[in-house]
Amino acid sequence: MRIDLHCHSTASDGTDTPAELVRNAAAAGLDVVALTDHDTTRGYAEAIAALPDGLTLVTGAELSCRIDGVSMHMLAYLFDPEEPALLAERELVRDDRVPRAQGMIARLNELGVPVTWEQVARIAGDGSVGRPHVASALVELGVVPSVDDAFTGDWLADGGRAHVEKHETDPFEAIRLIKGAGGVAVFAHPGASKRGRTVPESAIAEMAAAGLDGIEVDHMDHDPATRARLRGLAKELGLLTTGSSDYHGSRKTCVLGEYTTDPEVYGEITRRATGAFPVPGTGGNPAR
Repeated sequence: MRIDLHCHSTASDGTDTPAELVRNAAAAGLDVVALTDHDTTRGYAEAIAALPDGLTLVTGAELSCRIDGVSMHMLAYLFDPEEPALLAERELVRDDRVPRAQGMIARLNELGVPVTWEQVARIAGDGSVGRPHVASALVELGVVPSVDDAFTGDWLADGGRAHVEKHETDPFEAIRLIKGAGGVAVFAHPGASKRGRTVPESAIAEMAAAGLDGIEVDHMDHDPATRARLRGLAKELGLLTTGSSDYHGSRKTCVLGEYTTDPEVYGEITRRATGAFPVPGTGGNPAR
């Protein structure tokens, strides 16, 4: 059983539509795929309508958080998308994305880069605009060779010359909100040091005590030593360990199913969730 619990669509910063994502997941030989767009559940209906027979969809989201000045992401699985408190927080984060992107564009213009809001908005399409869309604009302009190369101190990385902060949720509040909506909380790529500063293990221990369910261990941004360290930390703290691709379509080099989650861990996630249930495929809508 092949399970990928972290994927993005055009509802946020991926390049596959939700329908394309689930079809591509089935073609990649996955049995279970999670749709975890940034701070939004807008892709659910399309993904469910197109869900191929034999593929199960886990609904989720990746919530933008910050602790002690360090940005981090919290994966929320199988929560009630209409629960008012979590919905309000997601909307607050999403609403801050546009002025933030416009602020980054202004800083890039000051640095002599002729990026425009119209260009970034075109790249984002109907998705929640974010740094990857600005990064893609830099690639289009030939400023950097790839999206990953835009996430450096020279450009868009935390603290970079063109970086602008946005509203981000305190992770302890995120855990409380996810739990209140019947969901399961997993800290995404906690050891991804190439993205910037990482959250210390002491803070992860505090999150575990506050109800954090797991940490994402097997991820493209974790080298073998980091994965081993995180696996040991999870065992010490009694946390679940997940694996996933963090697929963004053509925007990143990772492929669907590059890393996967153990079926027993997936089973425990579904047992803990009370806000929603995994959706089994029934053949999908070939017209989409």
